[in-house]
Amino acid sequence: MTKNREESRTRQKATIIIVDDHPLFRDGLQKALDFEDDLEVIGQSDDGEKALQLARDLHPDVVLLDVSLPTMNGLQVARQLKAEHSDIAVVMLTGYHDTEQVLHAMRAGASAYCAKDITPEKLISIIRDVAMGLYIVDEERMDQRGIENWIQTHIEAMTGPYMIDPDEHFVPLSPREMEILQFVTHGLSNKEIATKLGISQQTVKNHMTSILKKLNVEDRTQAAVTALRHGWVRIQGNDFGSS
Repeated sequence: MTKNREESRTRQKATIIIVDDHPLFRDGLQKALDFEDDLEVIGQSDDGEKALQLARDLHPDVVLLDVSLPTMNGLQVARQLKAEHSDIAVVMLTGYHDTEQVLHAMRAGASAYCAKDITPEKLISIIRDVAMGLYIVDEERMDQRGIENWIQTHIEAMTGPYMIDPDEHFVPLSPREMEILQFVTHGLSNKEIATKLGISQQTVKNHMTSILKKLNVEDRTQAAVTALRHGWVRIQGNDFGSS
């Protein structure tokens, strides 16, 4: 017990922002964290866009982020947070656990993905781990290389290895369409793609319509899976939230 108290005193304090649209959950979480000497809640938000501004103003070490939020969902907020502040660790909180959703969250830059019924003790341990740069998935602790391998393995489990079929080597898309599809596989919205490329949202929509028609798929998710399966798009190491 004495050793634990000494470690707690010497451990650098981690600052935290809580983002959830349920005030009772936010307040309950803050009260649980307030008991820890090495953790400090410095802000709360009930909205994704407000949370981004709060992070700009306060620059916390960790953001506890609900997946379901008004105006922007948690995955969008996580991606934007990591784009602006690569050193902020994001812990996604959700009312349900889904393997595909976990994959999306980690690709968006999250450091951990937790169900909301997690015990305070486990969440506190995870916060300390991610504040030190670790990644946590299903209670497994990983470093940067470990999470990249985890993401790669799970993408391949969903789409197959990134190998180009010799009989399907022809890519039927224009260079601009391939560029847009690359952004789609990274989870960007039409608005975000338009901003990245300096074109209008309508132009992006027009290209997406063409992409779906050429690939004979129903939606952008199917288009992304097709591109990954055929090896037209590859997920690079620096796309795993390290930007």
